[in-house]
Amino acid sequence: MAKATNITWHETQIKKEDRRRLNGHSSAVLWFTGLSGAGKSTLSVAVEQELHGRGIRTYILDGDNIRHGLNKNLGFSPEDRKENIRRIGEVSKLFVDAGVMVLTAFISPYRADRDMVRELVEGNEFVEIYVNCPLEACEQRDPKGLYKKARNGEIQNFTGIDAPYEAPEHPELVVETDKQPLEQAVGQVIRFLEEKGYIEKQPVL
Repeated sequence: MAKATNITWHETQIKKEDRRRLNGHSSAVLWFTGLSGAGKSTLSVAVEQELHGRGIRTYILDGDNIRHGLNKNLGFSPEDRKENIRRIGEVSKLFVDAGVMVLTAFISPYRADRDMVRELVEGNEFVEIYVNCPLEACEQRDPKGLYKKARNGEIQNFTGIDAPYEAPEHPELVVETDKQPLEQAVGQVIRFLEEKGYIEKQPVL
């Protein structure tokens, strides 16, 4: 595919800081990464509910949902996985610029791809949340029956079976979903966001 040429960036008058001021809160990418079945989507949905309840503008970009539309022409080869994450990174950057807290739930197995997204936004705007759950526990859960299909050879290039997952080396936050219930995991994420100044702490009643 030929790259576009003869294009010029057009500056706008309303900036990210203006949108944040209007929204009344900061914006960032909460990047949930981990194996299939680790609980990324479940956790991101629950965290979004908590943030929404606090009046924070949010949006979730979920791996399966995105492949129904924006990335429906991509497969699961290493090249397609890289392009999948590149597109999501660019979309996430737009949400951050719009002053929205965007939550992404993607396996995103390669460190280089996650680092690529980190470089797209400013230093504190990328929060890598490693949803850490052992392969054995994920496979036992197998909510979509994908591990069974992968073991039977019905699915190729499945992360954790015949494709690698490169765990984050220095994530902002690690959530171990096999060791705590969902409510506690949500609380862990929310406390992190409060302590780091992404959202305001709620007064203790």
